[in-house]
Amino acid sequence: MSGHFGWGGVLRLGLVQSGLGAIVVLTTSTLNRVMVVEMALPALLPGLLLALHYVVQVSRPRMGHGSDLGRRRTPWIIGGMLTLAAGGWLAALATVWMGSSPAAGIALALLAYTLIGLGVAASGTSLLVLLAKRVVPERRAAAATTVWIMMIAGFVVTAGVAGSLLDPFSPARLLWVAGGVALSAVVMTVLALIGLEGPAQSAPAASNAPVPFKQALADAWAEPRARRFTVFVFVSMLAFSMQDLILEPFAGLVFGLTPGATTKLSAAQHGGALVGMLLAAAAGSRWAGRQWGTLRTWTVWGCVASALALGGLVCAGLVGPAWPLRANVFVLGLATGAFSIAAIGSMMGLAGAGEAGHEGVRMGLWGAAQAMAFALGGVLGTAASDLTRWLIADAGLAYALVFLLDAVLFICAARLAARVESRAAPRPVFLGSLERAL
Repeated sequence: MSGHFGWGGVLRLGLVQSGLGAIVVLTTSTLNRVMVVEMALPALLPGLLLALHYVVQVSRPRMGHGSDLGRRRTPWIIGGMLTLAAGGWLAALATVWMGSSPAAGIALALLAYTLIGLGVAASGTSLLVLLAKRVVPERRAAAATTVWIMMIAGFVVTAGVAGSLLDPFSPARLLWVAGGVALSAVVMTVLALIGLEGPAQSAPAASNAPVPFKQALADAWAEPRARRFTVFVFVSMLAFSMQDLILEPFAGLVFGLTPGATTKLSAAQHGGALVGMLLAAAAGSRWAGRQWGTLRTWTVWGCVASALALGGLVCAGLVGPAWPLRANVFVLGLATGAFSIAAIGSMMGLAGAGEAGHEGVRMGLWGAAQAMAFALGGVLGTAASDLTRWLIADAGLAYALVFLLDAVLFICAARLAARVESRAAPRPVFLGSLERAL
């Protein structure tokens, strides 16, 4: 099969993404809580392990290059899912060991989270490349939205089912649940991919000789659009992740919200993100080719709107409880959801815009930039909030300064996104005006 995917193919890839999300959410939520609460370990430990799995994803370009050479993505998706599943179960085993032998458990956890990072890098990169190569341009935003919503569904279903099966908690029960999630994800991935991609496509005549990875990476970085988009991904995802870990503490300290209330606030943000994703996808499908239907337009203005929403949080820090915080957070989610899904759609389009046969390297380059930004974002956001609160007695003003820095990063990201297209490409007048203003 070498033609474009219909919605059936997109849904099948969405099932793979939901399986990937199911294993990852087990490590980011369930194992995180078990380490801190049941095993009485420092909260820094799961934080460092999660950072490790992001750092390992710097291998994404190498994974993408491997799938480029084989000209088939399915083996890399399945191999990555197997690696991820093994890492997920070993992470659960390591967590159990930490209760009786902390040193051995932590050593195994380092291996497990390394495998998780490698598995996400291999399967996630190749899945996006396959989606990019087989979905027609006008459907890319909608296809990306579909796949991401199914991944979020994987988060929700896994968290709910695993949570019910883990009560009453026991180490053996944790291992059974983790094993069941891992096995289900692998089986679902294999079934979803059967016959989907088809045989390997023949290589272009100019690329019959395999290109070494270093050369392929250098060629991808030498492409102006790929390089600009890499910097944009890093800056935008850094801004995106910086606010993630400080929003709920801000709401608790400045607005006096209870843990339950801040959880509802986070839910409002995620709900806004979902609406933003759907809006960007609908605009990309309905007005494809028009100024307000381009993915680039939604990426740029989504970053600008995110900066404005963070400006609202700056005001919230200065004004205090009188500020409409819930509405502000919903708008922030709306803006970040719109820009992120538009950026993913743009990524899918740009992956095939350069030299043929290097799609996986380009996608891997952007995935590595995103992973490094996520690894740094949480640390920088929390460190900046701690530093400003140490220097400034007024917690609202301290958080306002951090949100202001975050807003500036989003403005920088908007400027970068406006310049991703080559100068020879036609540019809408309002985008050119925005770039000059920024």
